[in-house]
Amino acid sequence: MNIQQAKAQIKYAVEAYLTTDEYGEPAIPVERQRPIFLMGAPGIGKTDIMAQIAQELDIGLVAYSMTHHTRQSALGLPFIVEKEYGGERYSVSEYTMSEIIASIYDCMAATGVDRGILFLDEINCVSETLAPSMLQFLQYKTFGRHRVPQGWIIVTAGNPPEYNNSVREFDIVTWDRMKRIDVEPDYGVWKTYAAEKGVHPAVTSYLEIHPQDFYLIESTVDGKRFVTARGWVDLSDMMKLYERRGFPVDETLTRQYLQNDRVAKSFTMYCALFNKYRSDYQIEHILSGEVSDAIRERAMNARFDERLSLLSLLLDGVGGDLSRVGVEMQARSVVAEQLRARRAVLADAGTEAAARIVSEAAETVRRHAGQRRRANALNAEQGRVARAAASQLEEMAGRLDDQTPPFDRLKALFAERGEALNADAARVRARLDNMFAFCETAFPEGQELLILVTELTASPAAARFIARYGCDAYYKHSHDLMFHERRNELRREIERVRLE
Repeated sequence: MNIQQAKAQIKYAVEAYLTTDEYGEPAIPVERQRPIFLMGAPGIGKTDIMAQIAQELDIGLVAYSMTHHTRQSALGLPFIVEKEYGGERYSVSEYTMSEIIASIYDCMAATGVDRGILFLDEINCVSETLAPSMLQFLQYKTFGRHRVPQGWIIVTAGNPPEYNNSVREFDIVTWDRMKRIDVEPDYGVWKTYAAEKGVHPAVTSYLEIHPQDFYLIESTVDGKRFVTARGWVDLSDMMKLYERRGFPVDETLTRQYLQNDRVAKSFTMYCALFNKYRSDYQIEHILSGEVSDAIRERAMNARFDERLSLLSLLLDGVGGDLSRVGVEMQARSVVAEQLRARRAVLADAGTEAAARIVSEAAETVRRHAGQRRRANALNAEQGRVARAAASQLEEMAGRLDDQTPPFDRLKALFAERGEALNADAARVRARLDNMFAFCETAFPEGQELLILVTELTASPAAARFIARYGCDAYYKHSHDLMFHERRNELRREIERVRLE
């Protein structure tokens, strides 16, 4: 299955294991809760989906790689205590708490979260001294004499033997105590993730043209040569920083992430061409509605791969705008929630007291975000929303005055911020309209508009913006896309009937 299907299976299992009966006990006893084992090639996104699941379920996440753990660090260190048995005193070995178990309690103490996922990566690479203890851990959820706290679900992961020389094969007894899920690379699923994460448009457009280069592992006389999903994401992050600092994105850089000579060279050449398109097509002029006839004519006569690059540049040009408005929209909801919760006390408060109450609301937002961050249950966008909401609340607290009752003043400031947001959204919608208008004239007969709609639909920021503020051209062409997809389904059905 692909990583998205695996994520759904893990999420279902975690929710099932967290289900309790009428007495608050696990519906499935802990001893029978099979740890989930996610088997897949390196760099496929196993760790990322664990963070996503924790964020979506609002639970904690403690992650460990088992490759560096010895028996002592995983099970605890021995120490001698004196005990009395039958009137006689004896020296008895006890053990300190496992580092892994202790980290869960640390997470609970720091965040206030009492349920979560313990994610143990590369579990099939444990050291030889630790391997005999793994069967007890997998069944009874204990390291040494200390058990994983109730409410914490164990998920494990590992690489197949062909990718890691340290892998030790589990026996049937071990496998029979685990829920095994095998995962394969899937570019189509990764595209959705890339849209959410904002992967560099040069990466996504290159892979649209060369999907076969998305994930490669080859054995050569010089050793393994590989390209992974993780490599593309990490390269994307570094490219953005290099471009911001004016550093060259050259083959020396790409080879550090794409450890396949052919792919690294091919992508580097494409990046140079991509940047040339960025300059030649004057993307900001297109989005501002000031496109020249020469640029429109060039787009009309361009090859399909150049058109795909142009679409990526246009989408990247509006992507930051859509994300900014989306964060502001969500922050506005957080602010409204905080003010509503304090409405009664604000109604009777003086200016100074009201300012203190609103500032405390800002601190509440920051504190909650900090707790979720420490629990690994906060993604990057949620962090930006929290910072924006806290900033808005602090600004409102600083703008209270003695001339207007505090709550009335807060409502006015909230409305003022809403008007500014609507004005910004109107500018962004105009940029979307200009993008569609250009594509409608440059590609009147091609599938480029359907691609544009598909990419906007896959972007959470774009989907959120359009749902709130609309975009007539998007609705028109999304209708065409649905018709196009239904026509293709009918054609496939006809072909199937003919084959039968």
